Amino acid sequence: MKSLPIRPVAAAVALAFAATSGAADNVVETAAVHVVGTTPLAGVGVPREQVPANVQSVGGERIAESGALHLGEFMARQLPSVNINETQGNPLQPDVNYRGFSASPLLGTPQGLSVYVDGVRVNEAFGDTVNWDLLPRSAIAGIDLIPGSNPAFGLNTLGGALAVRTKSGDTHPGTRVEAGGGSFGRRKAAFEHGGSNPDGLAWYLAAESFRDDGWRDFSPSRASQLFGKLSQKSELVDLDLTLTRAVTKLTGNGLLPESMYRAERDSIFTHPDQTRNELTQLALSGRWWLGESDSLTTTLYHRRTRTRTLNGDVNDEFEGGPFDGISDEASGANNRTRTRQAGNGLAAQWNHAAGRQQIALGASFDSATMRFTQTSELGRLNASRGVSAEEAPETENDVVGRTRTASLYLTDTFALTPALALTAAARFNVSQVKMRDQLVATAPNLDGDHHFRKLNPALGLTWQAAPSLNLYAGASQGTRVPTPIELGCADPANPCTLPNAMAADPPLKQVVARTIEAGARGRLAGIDWNAGVFRTVNTDDILFVGTSTSAGYFTNFGRTRRQGIELGLAGAQGSVDWRVNYSYLHATFQSQACLLAENNSARGQSAACTAGGQDDEILVRKGNRIPGLPAHSLKLSLSWRAAPGLRLGADVQAFSGQYARGNENNRHRAGSASDAFGNVRSFDGGGRLPGYALLNLNGELDLGKGWQLFGRIDNVFDKRYATAAALAENPFDAAGAFRVDSGDWRHETFIAPGTPRVFWVGLRYAFGK
Repeated sequence: MKSLPIRPVAAAVALAFAATSGAADNVVETAAVHVVGTTPLAGVGVPREQVPANVQSVGGERIAESGALHLGEFMARQLPSVNINETQGNPLQPDVNYRGFSASPLLGTPQGLSVYVDGVRVNEAFGDTVNWDLLPRSAIAGIDLIPGSNPAFGLNTLGGALAVRTKSGDTHPGTRVEAGGGSFGRRKAAFEHGGSNPDGLAWYLAAESFRDDGWRDFSPSRASQLFGKLSQKSELVDLDLTLTRAVTKLTGNGLLPESMYRAERDSIFTHPDQTRNELTQLALSGRWWLGESDSLTTTLYHRRTRTRTLNGDVNDEFEGGPFDGISDEASGANNRTRTRQAGNGLAAQWNHAAGRQQIALGASFDSATMRFTQTSELGRLNASRGVSAEEAPETENDVVGRTRTASLYLTDTFALTPALALTAAARFNVSQVKMRDQLVATAPNLDGDHHFRKLNPALGLTWQAAPSLNLYAGASQGTRVPTPIELGCADPANPCTLPNAMAADPPLKQVVARTIEAGARGRLAGIDWNAGVFRTVNTDDILFVGTSTSAGYFTNFGRTRRQGIELGLAGAQGSVDWRVNYSYLHATFQSQACLLAENNSARGQSAACTAGGQDDEILVRKGNRIPGLPAHSLKLSLSWRAAPGLRLGADVQAFSGQYARGNENNRHRAGSASDAFGNVRSFDGGGRLPGYALLNLNGELDLGKGWQLFGRIDNVFDKRYATAAALAENPFDAAGAFRVDSGDWRHETFIAPGTPRVFWVGLRYAFGK
């Protein structure tokens, strides 16, 4: 029945806006693959030259060679338009930004990327967050980074989607064992085994254990992952049953005042700051062959996560007042949260490929339940800036919620001529977000029943102008609905702590993103190249406005815009493969608004924001840059097969400066500043990070008989740098001693310090392939 089975790079490339990267990144690695997928489910493949956008496709071998700890780190090192903010201060908890949109594990970060593993969406229901520590790294066969607001990839695809493919026993046979260790007590062990038999049965198993003492004080982490896949292939149906299990305990001590960083590089602000994650996911996917041109793809999954956090924080309500050298008030607080989420979903898609046309028609339904509880126990900050609890914990929030989304979508690629192809797509989403307060029975409380619906279209065109020149253009629209955490934390009069406390708040609107993209790609003198431009405009963007180091609120902010340029070159000359990617991002606010910013030197200076007598707001104007996003980035990577069995690699990343969160008006300055009411305050730090460049090295040496030695050095020149910043209040002096009188606390720039030079070496043994 399946004379020409089309098995595209699963879950990959965008509908009309998924397009092959012009960089040899894709051309070199996936030259044998002539089609790419158009939806999260495997189905009809679209010829590469008919996909109109700058999609990045990378194989698992290249990811492994880089030595990156997680996908976000690899993407930031080698893929265009990607940077990371290490706001959490843990190597497995980055904020990954692509074209100015984020996929982050941190509640409070505006999420704008959808992430799929084998067609299952892994953005958590409670905050659309992405827990990078739960992805099965050893089992990754490849990824596809899909740009634009592609509606085929569902909710939260504002700036792009990441589709992850996992290994199978028939494609990755044999056994591999590896162990390694390095700086700051980092060690890892991994095991893989895959195989198949003549009857179409295949099996694959991967397990990994990671331990790290951390380079900063009080920063140990551990993570364990298990992934298994059982596959059955026949002439009529292909089935895959997968199980993912992960347990992690991560310490992320977050941002640090610049004054304390200068005094001691590895210091922390307060502690403990722990996140415990547990994941169990079971998924069954299948593809039924209905004829020479038709097939049916299905996916069914159950996903259960549990997250517990413990954050030792400064008590934001502390007012000071000396009492025998200390305060008689609670100076600190241990804030704990517990989040339980259970999600279920199913999807079905009819695929048709005949002649000049490829069609995919599908429907999906996703449902999730969750419970969020938060407690706080007041205490005192001790000499190490930990919190010694002195009062019984008090429950501040207890809410249950449910989300449901039903979708119907269609994509159609039609070859108008042998050189000209048109792709059209649309997706209709209906969503419900329901919340019930378990502490307060009557209004005002957290009870709410919110409904959202939207039809999102897309249209793209490709033209094979010459054998080595392809042009593309497209427009797309995507949306995301407010999550329960955002709906429960949207009142500036009642800012929430992170992980967030919640309050009875005004409703939020869903975010609508519209993207246009155009570019060209080709091959010249043996070098693959690409050049593209893009623009995405968000309406009713949901932003988190910080009021302190750990508090803030969500709000709809008119319009924001992210536009830029991407340029890429790649080639292979003899034993050397090389790649160069440059990107420019101009991310700005496109509306004017007053935002709460207590630690910004321009607070209370604008008449538009002081009419009610408030002195803690700033005026954000059209054209102000969005914090946390460098304008320029340059990535260079080199892989040299220096001798038989020896490979040496290097990569360089250079990023320009960025504004700190809290400096949305781009006007914060160090020094003294007075507001419209005559109040004079002092501010430390300029609210902006400088740019930086890093060099990393990696290599592998075959020892024979299946043995391989591998190693890496990160930050070779031990550069001091930071990947994120925020304006906040610092109650400690440069030596870390607590200032008892809150009147002596300083408004300061806090930074996310980058990792110093680290070494890593390991041994790998493979057999049975």
